[in-house]
Amino acid sequence: MARALRFAVLAAGLAAGVFSLAVARGGAGYSFGGGSAFAGIAELAAGYALLGVGVAAWMRPRQARLGSILVAASFAWFLLEWNNPAAGSAVVFTLGLVLYAAAPPLVAHAMLAYPDGRVGWWPGRLGLALGYAGSVLVLGLLAAAAFNPVAQLCAQCPRNLLLAGGGSSGAYGSLNRAGFYLGLTWSLLLILLAAGDLARSTPARRRVAAPVVVAGCAYLGVVAADFAHSLHRGFLGNDGLDHRLWLGEAAALCALSLAVTCAWVRARRTRSALARLVIEMGESPPPGGLRDVLAGVLHDPTLRLAYPLAGGRLADARCRAVELTGEITPIVRGGQQVAFLSHRPGLFAEPALAEEVAATARLALENERLQAEARAQLEDLRASRARIVRSGDAERRRLVRDLHDGAQQRLVTLALALRLARTRLGSGLDPALAGRLDEAEDELRAALADLRELAQGIFPVILAEEGLAAAVEALAEAVPVPMEIIALPHERLGPPVEAAAYFVVSEAVRRDPVSTLKVSAGRRDSNLVVEVEGDNMPAEITDLQDRVGALDGTVTVAHGPGGRATIRADIPCES
Repeated sequence: MARALRFAVLAAGLAAGVFSLAVARGGAGYSFGGGSAFAGIAELAAGYALLGVGVAAWMRPRQARLGSILVAASFAWFLLEWNNPAAGSAVVFTLGLVLYAAAPPLVAHAMLAYPDGRVGWWPGRLGLALGYAGSVLVLGLLAAAAFNPVAQLCAQCPRNLLLAGGGSSGAYGSLNRAGFYLGLTWSLLLILLAAGDLARSTPARRRVAAPVVVAGCAYLGVVAADFAHSLHRGFLGNDGLDHRLWLGEAAALCALSLAVTCAWVRARRTRSALARLVIEMGESPPPGGLRDVLAGVLHDPTLRLAYPLAGGRLADARCRAVELTGEITPIVRGGQQVAFLSHRPGLFAEPALAEEVAATARLALENERLQAEARAQLEDLRASRARIVRSGDAERRRLVRDLHDGAQQRLVTLALALRLARTRLGSGLDPALAGRLDEAEDELRAALADLRELAQGIFPVILAEEGLAAAVEALAEAVPVPMEIIALPHERLGPPVEAAAYFVVSEAVRRDPVSTLKVSAGRRDSNLVVEVEGDNMPAEITDLQDRVGALDGTVTVAHGPGGRATIRADIPCES
């Protein structure tokens, strides 16, 4: 039904243009387009340009209102010829009398309402109300009610169906002058309002609306000149200056239609550019490349692209946290917000451009969004592993502290109690009891040694108190095999880093208890590099890789000549 209605309106507009030109040629002395072939072409070109652009805009959901206004303006443009003695019909003649001046306010309405067909500011609505009142009410209905064709010496004119009380030449002239003054006022007012609104607009909206506003203001300027020229006569005429002004109006209407069409072509080229670039990116999409593509296509170097992640976070394609500022436009697909764009104000003033970006770049958007989610999950996993390691180290330190403050202190207290008992008994101590006390003291010393060794294995206190270098040196003194320490960092590092590095060294010592080990550790750029060289380095290092990997580090084993092998750990660190 909608398609049929648009087709019917288009056909009616085409027929109205042909009929108007026929009327103009039949009464060339009272017309604008009937005097020459060039004038006829100008009349049809202006009217059909408005009609075609209006029907095309009518087919676009966001510009349907604008389309209906442009279609109405095209019909009003042709109605200027209908108040002609050659109209041949009282109905046609009366319509011409009422609506011959309706085109200017309709064109002004389309200019102010571009691009979505709505005038959202009250000064513009007030100016349009004056325009419609002056053109349709004063110059149209009221003047038509006072126009008597016979009294105006137009014997060939058809009957005026709106004539009231025989008409009045004086009233007709007064109403026309009032309409001309009002028309001069509202047309100049709307030119000033449109220019001021364009000057206050954002750069993006100016690029979109400027051609339409300039063409519309040029048209209103010519209309205002025609109103001023007609003031002394008391009616709109068609002398030489009127003809030239009318041709200027036709040229301005063609320019306005071309401006609207150029905006569509520019939007189409933007979509095509997006589509081409997204296809190119689909072959080899670099992380974060879509943002650069969109910034280039939309001519906005400040543009930022962010994806919503779990927990309400916003991140870019590399999973870096993003804080969007300025004007933000959501990219919606399937009713779900898949991304957010921050950009310069007014970038998406053109209708449906955000939807076009979502449509043409949907594959790249989905790809980057999935990459961001995967990277976020990986970062969450790494953070979780790091938290587990930190929690484990903290628990080991707590356990060592509890052993030192609890069981070890009790054993020391018990040893002191035994010595005190031996002292109090003195020389009269029974030999058997003395032997039992000696055995008990030996067992206590062994238990204390075992407890200290257990605590050292759980988490060496010296590592927490004095750092990696002191802990490795203490380990070298405690192990039965020789350890050659080549280099150790003497600055303190983060507790997780020191614990991971010590774990690598101690595990290598534990797994190769027979050969001489060479140990070195040092800062290289932002990493701590730990190397342990020995004859029997373990081939299975999964536990070392897990421990160091929790800090986003790596562990490798390199085999050298003579069966020697080196375990190397690269641990990201901060001093």
